[in-house]
This record gives sequence, C-alpha cells and structure tokens, in this order.
Amino acid sequence: MNSLYQTSIKSLPLLGHGKVRDNYAVGDDKILIVTTDRLSAFDVVMNEPIPGKGMVLNQMSDFWFEKLGHIVPNHLTGVAPESVVAADEVEQVKGRAVVAKRLKPIMVEAVVRGYIIGSGWKDYQATGSICGIQLPAGLRQAEKLPEPLFTPAAKADLGEHDENISFADMESRIGAELAAKMRDVSIALYKAAADYAATRGIIIADTKFEFGLDENGVMHLMDEVLTADSSRFWPADSYAPDMSPPSFDKQFVRDYLETLTDWGKTAPAPALPAEVIEKTQAKYFEAIERLTGEKLKV
Repeated sequence: MNSLYQTSIKSLPLLGHGKVRDNYAVGDDKILIVTTDRLSAFDVVMNEPIPGKGMVLNQMSDFWFEKLGHIVPNHLTGVAPESVVAADEVEQVKGRAVVAKRLKPIMVEAVVRGYIIGSGWKDYQATGSICGIQLPAGLRQAEKLPEPLFTPAAKADLGEHDENISFADMESRIGAELAAKMRDVSIALYKAAADYAATRGIIIADTKFEFGLDENGVMHLMDEVLTADSSRFWPADSYAPDMSPPSFDKQFVRDYLETLTDWGKTAPAPALPAEVIEKTQAKYFEAIERLTGEKLKV
C-alpha cells in the first residue's frame, strides 16, 4: 500500500498543512481536504507515516456524515476529489480526500464524554467534577456516566493543546444561542453514533465534533467525525471498569512514547519502531472493518 506523508498538489492553491490534513482551495466556496498518513501524538507530528491511516479516517468520516446527516447539515458537497486536481495528482486524493463546503469555523470544539476516562478521570479524581460539572461520588475509571457530558474546549494553535473551558465561557465567546445549539446537536450526534456502534461491538467512550457556519449562518458539522483520531473506541468484548480499556487508535504509539525517558513530548519527534507502526496500522484497519462491516477501500 502506498503511503502519503505530505501532498504536493500544484493545481490548486494551498491553504495550509495541519497535523494530519492538507487543505486546498477549490474556487471561493469549496475546499479540498486531503487526509494524509501523518500521525500526531501529544500534539507532536511523528516522522513516520502509518500507511493507509488517512484513508481509514476519511472513509470513516464519510460513513458517519451519511449516517448522521438527518441530525445536522454537514460539509459534504458530493464533488469527486479526483475531478478537481490534475491527472497526475489523482493518486494523492484517491480514497483519502473530500471536497467540502468552505465554512467559517466556530472556534470551540464540542467534546462529548460518555465514559469517565483520560483527562476527565484525572479531573474527577482531583475535584469530583469534570470541567466544572459536579458528578456523583464513587465513580470508577472507565465507568459509563449517568448521562453524556458536553465539555467544550477552546481551539488552540497548531502544536498547542486545546484548553477545556466552561459552558459559560463558551457562551461568552460565541453567544448563548449558538452554544446551546452546539451542545444539543453534539449530544444527539453522540447518542445516535454510540447506539449504532454498540450494535457493532464497539463502545464510543468520548468524541469531539467541529462545526462551522455557512454564508447564511447555518451551522454545519465539519472536519472529521467519529474517527479513531477524534474519538475513543473500545471493543465491547474486552471492556471493564477500573482500567483503561484497549482502544482502536494510536494507543500503541502513545504507550511506546511513554516508555521513552529521554523524550520530553516536544518536537522533534523520536523515531517509531516498525513493530509500533504495524500494530497501529492494524488497529485502524480493524476499527473501520468492525464499524462499517466492510474492509478499507483502497
């Protein structure tokens, strides 16, 4: 399988390279989003690609956009990525790109937590709450929460950590009406996705959504949706509380990096061993097959 670390498309104006995605302008109202095989851990982009990872993320997002389209409009245009680039650039976009509406991003990430894990668990242990939301005493690590929690985060610059903020702070940044709409839509999206994933033997522990506004101020779901990068997926058959369950994502990379006593989780990234790359690739491939019932389209 060919891997793509960074695009080199010359037929469209480059808008920028993110941690994982390269964006190009398609006229004034659309954008070509190419999902590369780059992997970011601890907000540092690794030097080695995970072959096929970008295809998994792109096809997983497309799957969810279609399944959840009845809840909120999304950025899909239906334009084939292969049709907007030069003939010798088609291989760079095949199976890993989307032509999306060009929206004005809302600079708050919508995080929904269905289980208590990660930074939420650390917050709860220290304060009895998550992001200022008081929770019942006695919850266990990885336990299902009584109701999904909406915990917004302020979007950070590239290479910086997103910052958890209160709902009141979110209201002051984007307005009470839009904040309430984002919260309600995000929880509805999470519940619908979690119910479906449960039928496929997958628990969605938490996820983050990104939204943007079109020229008429209509809110759209955008960027990536319910992928192994933006969500924590657990296999239901090996789930148990009081532990950090195995997940379908870059956990192999994170676990390896945590063993490096001489790396301070800042750029430049250390080299990844071939075994870590292979195991990480296998997890991404397994995730899309379990979720959709189909193998990756390459």
